[in-house]
Amino acid sequence: MNPQPRFTLAATTLDAPDAHELAQFYQGLLGWPMRKVEPGWAEIAPPDGSPGLSFQTEPLFARPRWPSTRSEQQMMMHLDIEVNDLSSAVEHALALGATVADFQPQDDVRVLFDPAGHPFCFFVRTGPSA
Repeated sequence: MNPQPRFTLAATTLDAPDAHELAQFYQGLLGWPMRKVEPGWAEIAPPDGSPGLSFQTEPLFARPRWPSTRSEQQMMMHLDIEVNDLSSAVEHALALGATVADFQPQDDVRVLFDPAGHPFCFFVRTGPSA
């Protein structure tokens, strides 16, 4: 019997009309350095070497719709980002080019859209593990 191969998540990749523009947005948002830049591709990652985000240019990119509707591209995935202060995190994201979603399903979470239209959520951890 062969041993199970090792699997390591290296990154999450987001498609965008312009990979470099979206990488710059998330670089400014998260403060992570650029790890790799190629035509149509960019990667950012935290300095500690843990998994980062990759971005690829997709000429046929369609902005996701959130909340979902049957007639438009669904979001498929989103990023949950822990912050220490919800209001200042939202202000920072807006200054970088994000927009706040009209629909906010929870009082203690803020849903925003990155410049390519991908939804992402900010939250402040509360409770015993905070």
